[in-house]
Amino acid sequence: MKSNKALQKIKLLYARLLAMIKAPPKRAVERQSDTPHEKTDFAFEKPQSLAYRIVGDRTGRLLPLFEGLDLNLLRAGVKIGFKAYVSLTVVVTLLVSLVAFGVTPFLLFLVFRVPLMPAILFGVGAGLFATAFSTVGFYAYPIYRADKLRRDLEDELPFTTGYMSILTSAGVSPEKIFYSLSNLSVPLAVSAEAKDVVRGVNLFGRDIISALQEISKRTPSERFREMLEGFISTIHSGGNASAYLRQKSREYMKLKRINLKKFSDTLSVLSEFYVALLLTGPLLFIIMLSVMAMLGGGNLGLLGPDLLLSLLTYIGIPIGAIVFLIILDAVTPKW
Repeated sequence: MKSNKALQKIKLLYARLLAMIKAPPKRAVERQSDTPHEKTDFAFEKPQSLAYRIVGDRTGRLLPLFEGLDLNLLRAGVKIGFKAYVSLTVVVTLLVSLVAFGVTPFLLFLVFRVPLMPAILFGVGAGLFATAFSTVGFYAYPIYRADKLRRDLEDELPFTTGYMSILTSAGVSPEKIFYSLSNLSVPLAVSAEAKDVVRGVNLFGRDIISALQEISKRTPSERFREMLEGFISTIHSGGNASAYLRQKSREYMKLKRINLKKFSDTLSVLSEFYVALLLTGPLLFIIMLSVMAMLGGGNLGLLGPDLLLSLLTYIGIPIGAIVFLIILDAVTPKW
């Protein structure tokens, strides 16, 4: 009996050893599962990370040229580091300028039948223009986005303060108020700011006053900063936050009515500019250049009437329309 029991134990141990040998090690399985994840991360690497790895160490001399850009990135809510953004600017500008320098002479020489030497000169000019346009565009993008965020915050302030006053009247704490703002069914511009407040409280362990002060320092809207500082002072002093928010809501609603009247006047002026610059002006130029082409004269240096007409039709009018749309979007209120 004892020998049988011992034999059974030996068989059981032998079976366990076989199972352990056949099963892959846990670390090996984890490495195998991690391998495709690492490949996926490498395959979908963000452009700013790739640009920073390429030229990040060589952009130290260029950083003083982008003075103030770090503050604009912070105000615009762009989640990219300052050096990474400058690296992305350098890489994209080099690529765009090289493409413009290579494609422009090819198109002018083969499509528009421009002589080779003038086509190369136009390629050099196109490369320089692309360099300047790309650099200015990257520098102006955070400014435009910060201004858009400011307009969205100020447009929503009457409704935001009214919503906050209702929650405050019901006895909801400030932390819960901003948590509710960050989880609205229809997200607003203030929802992103409220998420930063909730993240500062829940993740970094700040109190609500410190989190609100951090948001008020970097917000691009003066009115939103004023509202937050008043809300912080009301919490500090133990005042009636609901009455303060109701008063602010009425004040911002009056300002919104005034801004809508100003916008109607601005829109009438913009419509006149659109008719004059993008409808009547190009039409007159097209008629004039067509007549000049039929008469066989009117060259402007190396540019003939046919080339001027093509540049106006395919480059001038689209760029003018895009600029007008950007201006119109910049002055149009969201609500």
